[in-house]
Amino acid sequence: MSPQKVSCYSLLNTISGEKAEALQSLRAASLQQATGHFAKAKKLLEHAFKLDPDNIDVLIALGEAIESSYYYRKSTPHVALPLTKSLIPVYGQVPNNDADGLILTAEHLYTKALIVDPTISKACVHREHLMPIVEEIDQRILNAIDFKVRQFYHIPEGDPGLRRAKVEHYFKHVYHSNAIEGNTLTLAQTRSILETRLAVGGKSLLEQNEVLGMDSALRYINNTLLRGDLTAITLDNILELHRRLLSFVDLREAGRLRRSQVYIADHQPPPPSSVPDLMSELISWLSSDEIADMHPIELAALTHWKLVFIHPFYDGNGRTVRLLMNLILMRSGLPPAIIKIEDRFTYYELLKTANDGDVRPFIRFIGKFLCNSIF
Repeated sequence: MSPQKVSCYSLLNTISGEKAEALQSLRAASLQQATGHFAKAKKLLEHAFKLDPDNIDVLIALGEAIESSYYYRKSTPHVALPLTKSLIPVYGQVPNNDADGLILTAEHLYTKALIVDPTISKACVHREHLMPIVEEIDQRILNAIDFKVRQFYHIPEGDPGLRRAKVEHYFKHVYHSNAIEGNTLTLAQTRSILETRLAVGGKSLLEQNEVLGMDSALRYINNTLLRGDLTAITLDNILELHRRLLSFVDLREAGRLRRSQVYIADHQPPPPSSVPDLMSELISWLSSDEIADMHPIELAALTHWKLVFIHPFYDGNGRTVRLLMNLILMRSGLPPAIIKIEDRFTYYELLKTANDGDVRPFIRFIGKFLCNSIF
């Protein structure tokens, strides 16, 4: 038997073993619940979820356990209750409110169960019961961000601290967006290149040119797309963003839709023949009545997700998408949302969650980083 076949069999056995262990943990959790040991049951269910995150019975049981924790926390706010740490950082994204994070996580688990099998009535009933609470939480989050933005605008434009913060924010914008894509320049090196336009030692010219490309694209946003009559975003605007982004790196691909199939982890983008029509649909959506009442954070996050799904370019998709997202935010009077390199894993996980059928955790994620961007 070839080493490759042995490796495949080993992987299959591991997967089968994990699913079996998940079922054992699920049964053990049921026994713990029957005897009133709810905290132990919840830990067992969390373990089962890690082993088999698409198991419908595990999803529903864990959702019920977390939902019970929510109601207990609401009825006894003075009692400390352990959080579901493995889930809340990914699905909650609610600052300063652990109880809300619990209910958002529970609702997401029910939604995921319905994505796996839309006919599961138990998950549907649970989700419908929670949706009014979830919608109220989401609206409260957006209202809190809006309030923080209004407070920010009370700072005088000529305030020296504000000017310094804006400059530092610009450097971080360039640094983190490039770093997410694998650029190894430090924040200090990025700042040096932007301030002096001189190369730094010990780093590739390609990486340094990526800094200049991001700077050029941001200048196009600030000096053109945010000035004068703010007309609807066009395909030419997006292509120009991409052209400037890659103008120091790859002139052949800069500003051109891809003409070949690309493959990325956990997602196969549409074939190149579909890209022009999909981009036309996106542009039409951006000027449609459907988005008229959308909060800018929701619109920016959905645009980000839709464009990542299309993956219209051979290279530079992530940076272009984040530029477009922040253009939408800034046109609405909001600061740009800077997604940090430290949060890259969560960022990609939530995009995958959106592709799987639940985009709301990603919208909350973008709201969190916009909120963090307010000085």
